[in-house]
Amino acid sequence: MDMSKNMNQKLDFSGAIYRRMMQQLSVIDRFKGNWEALELKQSKHLKELRKIATIESIGSSTRIEGATLSDKEVDELLKSIKIKKLTSREQQEVMGYYEALQVILDNYTELEISRRYIHQLHGILLKHSTKDEHHKGQYKTLSNQVAANYPDETRRTIFRTTEPHLTSKEMDTLLKWTKQRFEKADIHPVMVTAVFVYEFLSIHPYQDGNGRLSRLLTTLFLMRQGYGFVQYVSFEHIIEERKEDYYRSLMEGQQNRYKETERIDSWIVFFLDCLVTLIRRLEAKYETYSKLTKELNERQEQIIEFISKRKKVRISEVAEAFKEHSRNTLKKDLAYLADEGLLIKTGERKGTRYHYKK
Repeated sequence: MDMSKNMNQKLDFSGAIYRRMMQQLSVIDRFKGNWEALELKQSKHLKELRKIATIESIGSSTRIEGATLSDKEVDELLKSIKIKKLTSREQQEVMGYYEALQVILDNYTELEISRRYIHQLHGILLKHSTKDEHHKGQYKTLSNQVAANYPDETRRTIFRTTEPHLTSKEMDTLLKWTKQRFEKADIHPVMVTAVFVYEFLSIHPYQDGNGRLSRLLTTLFLMRQGYGFVQYVSFEHIIEERKEDYYRSLMEGQQNRYKETERIDSWIVFFLDCLVTLIRRLEAKYETYSKLTKELNERQEQIIEFISKRKKVRISEVAEAFKEHSRNTLKKDLAYLADEGLLIKTGERKGTRYHYKK
């Protein structure tokens, strides 16, 4: 397969579509250029943002594939993992996704775009899944297909995928093309990432775990190309919110798979739209933290941090934690933070509670 020629056909876009993509890429690269300075200013808040994004990413990516655990349940599972046995497939998938994502976030500069490393990530992803023991970390041996799981428990086939005997060759071709594009920089790196994900899902190289692994690889590729801000807002969560668009944009290209009429403009526009949405959400979070940094004194910032860990507190709990300050001063702080929309106040008198607002 001459993938370069084949890809030129798939990337043959109309003028209007091309202009839209360029506008999206302009937003993405402008934010990338500004992010380093923003990251330094808000470095103390990024740990919390990454934690929230990690929980959302795990929950959303597993739910897209049919799991049902909420973000809260995912968070509780991860907190209790040292004392809790992974008894259900959903729990096993959550832990596998968490461990694979942590490997990427902590080691993305060392993880090469190669068959070896992708096999390793697939093995980590399915590490705890007893059902997948026989095929983790190796390409499929049986035909599979992309199917969508819906809230009403229905399952719908989206498209057929590459047959097992062709999988290894097509993956090698895709990996070679992707590495060349990143090295030569003749196609925008975000576009290359979008193309890779489309092709990876079309091949569906593993017996199971392809959708989850494609989203992990999205994070890996973007971070390797300098788009490190993706770790602070969940890309997977945005895809979950637009699940129907996600499958529809894939199907529009897939319906003409292996034909000269195969185009992937709908998929790339969708992919770029999701990344722009991620940026807008990160900008909003940044503005919130900028407001905190600018207007709150050190004591009020400490109160916010205290409540963010507890999620919900009584005035007496705040007073106990900040004994060096008077109860009256702390009550005024809590009232101010609630008025500014940084905390949510519920109840009255002894029943008053203050909740952390994400």
